[in-house]
Amino acid sequence: MISQTSMVRGALLLLLALIVVMLPARAEACTLCSCTTSTSSLAFGAYSPVTASPTDASALVSIDCTGIVSLFGVVEVRASAGGSGSALDRTMARSGSTLRYNIYANSARSLILGDGSSGTTTLTSSLNGLLFFSTAVPVYGRIPAQQWVQSGTYSDTVVITVIY
Repeated sequence: MISQTSMVRGALLLLLALIVVMLPARAEACTLCSCTTSTSSLAFGAYSPVTASPTDASALVSIDCTGIVSLFGVVEVRASAGGSGSALDRTMARSGSTLRYNIYANSARSLILGDGSSGTTTLTSSLNGLLFFSTAVPVYGRIPAQQWVQSGTYSDTVVITVIY
């Protein structure tokens, strides 16, 4: 004969099993979602090679979504290597001259933002909400000090990929 305690215990285990099965996987955490992304420019402003300290800047990667619901949602932000071909050694260019810089995942500028391989890291942020939800992820840039380069405007193009 099955005791009432055993039935309750069995029902609780079944309920727990159903809850675990119904929790969305990371890729399925956003139900019927459509997202748009934007970034602010990582603009360093004027750079002076005689300054003993590095030149820092920051930018935001914004993700705005609409959907039914996002529970336990996570977005991942990745950055391409840019024109240098190496995320560990990014450069901005101007008429054959280059200026070393990098993009970081943390404000201490110790974790290089990339695709998660070869010593780089990616950024993650939670994305939870109902109908309309958004998140903004900061990224940090740095030009090392005392690089003697020709004056002018230096630039690089880095592709930011957001996976949700």
